[in-house]
Amino acid sequence: MAGPRRSNDRNSNSAASGWKLLALIFFVLLSSAAGCSLLTSHGTSSNAAPSADVSRGRELTAALVERGREFTSMQASAVMEYRAPDQHAKAREQIMVRRPADLRVEAQSPFGLALVVAANESSIGIFDPSSNTLYRGAPSAESLNRFAQIPLAPGPAVNLLMGLAPGSEEFNRAPDSVSAEGAIIVASYNGSGGSTTELGFEAAELALVRQRRQGVVYYEVRYSDYQDIGGVQFAHRIEADFPSAHTHVNFTFQHPIINGTLNDSLFALKPGPSTKQVDLDRISDPAAELHG
Repeated sequence: MAGPRRSNDRNSNSAASGWKLLALIFFVLLSSAAGCSLLTSHGTSSNAAPSADVSRGRELTAALVERGREFTSMQASAVMEYRAPDQHAKAREQIMVRRPADLRVEAQSPFGLALVVAANESSIGIFDPSSNTLYRGAPSAESLNRFAQIPLAPGPAVNLLMGLAPGSEEFNRAPDSVSAEGAIIVASYNGSGGSTTELGFEAAELALVRQRRQGVVYYEVRYSDYQDIGGVQFAHRIEADFPSAHTHVNFTFQHPIINGTLNDSLFALKPGPSTKQVDLDRISDPAAELHG
């Protein structure tokens, strides 16, 4: 009997490690889009769009900003599918977000809870149940870049998951240009350093968030499968592309709850009496430490 038990243990450990990786993929890819959106700022364009187009673009983005004032939280089960040149993976997640900047992702495996990632404006925590270890650090661009190799701001991540403009209030002005991509009306906003953020609308709903750097697409997020939730249309599918990394990820929400009550404790992980604690800001390679 000893042999089969060891084999099962190895299989369980392997599966658990895979689900931990999937949870990190979710967080990293989402954060890539979210962190990059911070580059958006007010700007001007020398190529003025027709006034009627600009007026329509402003109307659509203003409605999106107003939508952000009405949405406070979202919680849902989700299926995540990730594709890269050398990898294809699928995972089930529990996602909880609360504006302005609270985020929690729980990765599930066939053996139970595999990993918990929680972030807010003051901290980020990663709990590994298999080793009873809690990794914590500041949500600064520097510390989170060390963990996920990208700058992260929880606030824009929350907005993107809820189908809102990355920075909301800064889009409540006339766009610098307006164009059409098939049935999608695209309002473009110039930012600093040659960046441009594009908000695309189809039938008045947000269908696209795209950022360019020096004219090259850095990331693109598309929203679809809008369904009515208590009189509000909410996107049940998110598709994100990261051309430079040649990666693609889909998020399909199941039974989302909008504006439900979420306790503060969900977004600040606390150790138990025997939990090992690791300071993310004091180790050179947090991701390698976690995978190990």
